[in-house]
Amino acid sequence: MAGTIRCKLITPEAALIDDEVAYAAVPAWDGLIGMTRGGAPLVAKLGMGNLRLDFPDSGEAKGGSRWYYLEEGFMKFANNELTILASAAVPAENLIEEDCAEELKSAETRVVPDDAKDKLGEMDKITKARNAARAKLSLARSFKHKGI
Repeated sequence: MAGTIRCKLITPEAALIDDEVAYAAVPAWDGLIGMTRGGAPLVAKLGMGNLRLDFPDSGEAKGGSRWYYLEEGFMKFANNELTILASAAVPAENLIEEDCAEELKSAETRVVPDDAKDKLGEMDKITKARNAARAKLSLARSFKHKGI
């Protein structure tokens, strides 16, 4: 389809998307990267955050956007094909606000054990868990009343 790129979203559990998109905003480890047709080839490390895929209008079907929470992995863009290999990907419509709030509450109560051999490593794990829970909760709240 003119003006689109092929997008594949793959996790260790499943291939979630293999479709044409007009635009993709991908959470790289150092910020969002926007991908459109004709972009330069790129390989990047994924971070934690929200993936937005904008679908084109096709025939009588109106396009729209889909959102996913992603965690780590890699992306490759070449020849108008975007391949995203993520360690985890959750569609926004599968995030339940109450569950995400509970996950955040649990993450915020975690502390580094006094007997931890690698205190800095443990603090990094706690920080990652808190950031993941915040991102999921924000996405869940964004889609709470959209009925997708």
